[in-house]
Amino acid sequence: MEEVKQRLRETVLSSFDYSSEITEDVLYGRIDGAILAEARESFLSLSDKQRLRKELYHSIRGLDILEELLEREDITEIMINGAEHIFIEENGKLRTWERRFESKQKLEDIVQRIVAGANRTVNEASPIADARLADGSRVNILLPPVALNGPIVTIRKFSKEPFTMERLIDLEAISLDAAEFLRKLVQAKYNIFVCGGTGSGKTTFLNALTAYIPSSERIITIEDAAELRVNGIENLVRLEVRSKNTEGCAEISIRELIRAALRMRPDRIIVGEVRGAEAIDMLQAMNTGHDGSLSTGHGNSVTDMLDRLETMVLLGAEIPLMAVRKQIASAIDILVHLGRMHDGRRKVLEVSEVLSCRDGEIETNPLYVLRDDGMLCRTGNVFVQQKKLRSMGWQECEE
Repeated sequence: MEEVKQRLRETVLSSFDYSSEITEDVLYGRIDGAILAEARESFLSLSDKQRLRKELYHSIRGLDILEELLEREDITEIMINGAEHIFIEENGKLRTWERRFESKQKLEDIVQRIVAGANRTVNEASPIADARLADGSRVNILLPPVALNGPIVTIRKFSKEPFTMERLIDLEAISLDAAEFLRKLVQAKYNIFVCGGTGSGKTTFLNALTAYIPSSERIITIEDAAELRVNGIENLVRLEVRSKNTEGCAEISIRELIRAALRMRPDRIIVGEVRGAEAIDMLQAMNTGHDGSLSTGHGNSVTDMLDRLETMVLLGAEIPLMAVRKQIASAIDILVHLGRMHDGRRKVLEVSEVLSCRDGEIETNPLYVLRDDGMLCRTGNVFVQQKKLRSMGWQECEE
């Protein structure tokens, strides 16, 4: 079938003169004609014809064999190590996929199709790129010479239906009590920072938190590659960084977008992920009247995340360490730490409030922690910073 598919693909492509736009209907018409002609010469079952029709279209207009993986809800990650080696994460487990690209050139064509769709550039001179697919899936690309075994493509898929907090509760990623507590915090405009390791579900959880934002507010999202799907907010502005390209377009960084957002009268600013010097701008936004702002970052624990934030702030400004710590303690109210279990499930491991900076160290107060039996439970510690909750007419139990 692969030989038949390749022969039909060449027949279809050779039938176009490319002097006019090739619509979807025209393309399907040429594909159907080629399949019917092939069927006269050799036997093709109905299922063969349907498969060829679908795969030929994906090969010419889509992402070739990747389309099959992108359509499957049970696959969360696709890892391509050159044309012949493809790995997938299926239901939390990593395994080799039996199919492969027909050639290195075909994979390179798919790579260029991906970056073109995201208005990005990747080539030998600039061999690293981040992009996204039409469905929001995140794509990281490395080309030779930095990638020694051919084009390396990693696709982090997102569910076609965004995860809601209710769904996360059903999956036991968070307890009902903790979810209700976070709902109150979001609505009361606490600044919340979500942290965790790679693949722990930070973006998914951030998306779920945004569902608690009142629909009357003006929200600005800032991302390296747009992944957030904020629903129910009419006054929504989505900003995305721009890489420098060969056409002379200058780079526009997250730092510049945060500064621009401050002049756009936001009620809240949501920064998809902070990785470097932009941390100082995010903290300053939280400290200058933009309560209720949200963001994420890589950190293996609450303490590690605070240490990383210090490092990132120091990359962006020459500030005494004590001033940095005071800035962090003043800006962030709540830290939510996520983790990935041995069985592949993603869970909330800890919810802590950030207190003041005392004796040179940032104090935290764990409110929920994951027990050894896998249950997320209250620690019994009193929630200290209740001023915003009380302004909404709520009060947490102090026992």
